[in-house]
Amino acid sequence: MIVNFLITFRETLEAAIIIGIILAYLSKTKNTKYNNIVYIGLGFGIIGSIISALLFNSLTGGFSGRTEEIFEGVVMIIGSLLLSSMILWMMNQKHVTKELQEKISVNIDKNQRFGLFMLVFLSVLREGIETVIFLGSASLVTQDYGIVGAFSGIIVASFLGYLIFVTSIKVNVEKFFDASSLLLIFFAAGLMAHGVHEFQEAKILPIFVEHIWDINPATPLENQGIYPALHEKGAIGSIAKGLFGYNGNPNLLEVVTYLVYMVIIFLIYQKIELKKLKNY
Repeated sequence: MIVNFLITFRETLEAAIIIGIILAYLSKTKNTKYNNIVYIGLGFGIIGSIISALLFNSLTGGFSGRTEEIFEGVVMIIGSLLLSSMILWMMNQKHVTKELQEKISVNIDKNQRFGLFMLVFLSVLREGIETVIFLGSASLVTQDYGIVGAFSGIIVASFLGYLIFVTSIKVNVEKFFDASSLLLIFFAAGLMAHGVHEFQEAKILPIFVEHIWDINPATPLENQGIYPALHEKGAIGSIAKGLFGYNGNPNLLEVVTYLVYMVIIFLIYQKIELKKLKNY
């Protein structure tokens, strides 16, 4: 539940900030006549996100046995790669607010209502699809759909986004995106490692060494749903499993996959930062 709350809170707040930037810029430039285009784009973006969630849900329930393990492995690895590309793209953006305002200005100057609509629609749809991937992948890992947590995150973030807009509280969007991207790096690394685990379950990849460590001991209270805090199903372990790919008893290939992913992302991040410094 907490994992899903954090996921939807982050994604919804990100979308709310983007919509807030657009509406604030339209108000500042006295172009509020375009506000209805923003709302229409927002509505269609939400509808598109719901459709993507339904399609994802219909696919995840259609397999069993080895086929299910292969499908889940593919979903996790593809999800990790998609998240990675999004993270790296976001890291490469130097001035999110400025670039967004420039796109709005171009559409307004040319009276391109459709262009403004697509800007809003695609921004919201992107966040929606990310949310579907996050929640879907997290549910495959944690076996917890946490609908209440997911909707709570949406409601709280929407309310906070509204407060930011109406009270004109200044938010450093770049720092917010940087912080959220850091969280997503760990999440994507965990997805990649869990995807490898599913392929091992399907006998596609070898295991080599079964358990590098094991802190998921059997407990006499398991039948009552009570686990140690660091157990994968415990208070801390369950959250860490959904957010960071935490594994209480990983095998060698899972650990290697996680670490190699982190090293590759770090090296690419260093390259992006060096590029930014050269451009200043």
